[in-house]
Amino acid sequence: MRMKRRLVLAFALLAYSVLGAAPPAAAYPVYYKEQYYQLYHVHYIEYPDDAIENIYWLEMAKKADFCNPLYAIAKIEDKTHWERYRYLLDMHLDLKLIEQHLILGSKFDKRIAYFYNAPWKDQNLESLKTAESAYEAALAYWPEAQALAKKAMAMRWTTLDDAEYLVDEAYRIDTGELDYAEIIGNQLTRLRKVRADFEKMDGNTY
Repeated sequence: MRMKRRLVLAFALLAYSVLGAAPPAAAYPVYYKEQYYQLYHVHYIEYPDDAIENIYWLEMAKKADFCNPLYAIAKIEDKTHWERYRYLLDMHLDLKLIEQHLILGSKFDKRIAYFYNAPWKDQNLESLKTAESAYEAALAYWPEAQALAKKAMAMRWTTLDDAEYLVDEAYRIDTGELDYAEIIGNQLTRLRKVRADFEKMDGNTY
């Protein structure tokens, strides 16, 4: 799993270089998981570099230590609450990383191989390769998200004030209502069909 995370972060940094951007810098010292998470933000219109910036901060959050329970984003009453909180927040970070990679991939994805795009076949194939890499990177976070959700739901009688949305995510994963393996698998199957359609194009296509 650590190797997969390093590969995913490398993908994000590579994307920064491809898009001509540099990893963001915080305006104040950042040390803890919750601080890095607060740097993640949603844009009304999200461009590739916005998704990459979010991926960077979320990856940094995954690697950072938790802050003192006094400053957690939920009320922590004892060590049991603290344990469940840690499972839930790390699971949430995995889900946000999946979402941001899917957003990034969608910016390079091609839903249909239109015949009139034949003159740009190579460019479209390269774009699909980038989208595929983003989708596969998203999938790498799913097993850990599932494992953390299972641990959190095993402590379902330990309630956390201000963290109902985290518990709801864990419940949806645990019951199978949310299944990113299926969602991303469907995206990859469709993408590969579109790629095959582009690969079949020749001088007579258009």
